[in-house]
Amino acid sequence: MEKRRLESGGLPPGWKREEVVRKSGLSSGRTDVYYLSPDGRKIRSKPQLSRILGDSIDLSAFDFRTGRINHSQLRKRIRHDSSLVLPIRQTASIFKQPVTVIRNRPESKTKTDLKHGPQDPPRQLFWEKRLQGLQACDNSDDIIKALDLPRNVQGVGPELTTENILQSISAALHLSNSPVVGQNNNRATVSKNPGVNIDATQPHIQQMIVSDDDIRRQEVKVMEARKKLQEAMKEMVSVL
Repeated sequence: MEKRRLESGGLPPGWKREEVVRKSGLSSGRTDVYYLSPDGRKIRSKPQLSRILGDSIDLSAFDFRTGRINHSQLRKRIRHDSSLVLPIRQTASIFKQPVTVIRNRPESKTKTDLKHGPQDPPRQLFWEKRLQGLQACDNSDDIIKALDLPRNVQGVGPELTTENILQSISAALHLSNSPVVGQNNNRATVSKNPGVNIDATQPHIQQMIVSDDDIRRQEVKVMEARKKLQEAMKEMVSVL
């Protein structure tokens, strides 16, 4: 065997690197690498070297075969080392703490100054379209047919069905505190860019005006429905 002892640039002073070249056998020509500690111990593997050095030196980028530091691997490790990320504030946001507001200019405004009333989360447009394909049934599993919309009720939005329009009107009546008047923009404007022109607080119908004649006709229908209900209740009482 041929032995050569060299200085190890990647280890502390006093450490030696030994190369042993095999001269015979099937592994002839192969080189074995060992390290000699300052106190004469022979190190045969990187894990053994790591146990001896402990935390005194970082061997993550150390090449055991060449005895050098792999700088490309070291740069890659530094780039992804979370310990080198800029420090961030660890105070939990749920604990409200007083702060001092310093204004550089009199016209400067803080975030609270720009906030006008409670900020509601954004509403999803055309959420009614997720209900497509679902049909309501009565107790006998018969499908309940959708109501027919008046001619002056025109939907505004991409590919809205009659059911979608009715769902939109029902949601506006139950959830909105403002009058239900429909969309201010016409169908042509909305078709170009619905996400910009749609008012999320109003149903997806064209703006319509209810006249006094419409109110009177509706009152007549309500009175007729009440009379039919009274007659039906009288018949039930007589049967019982």
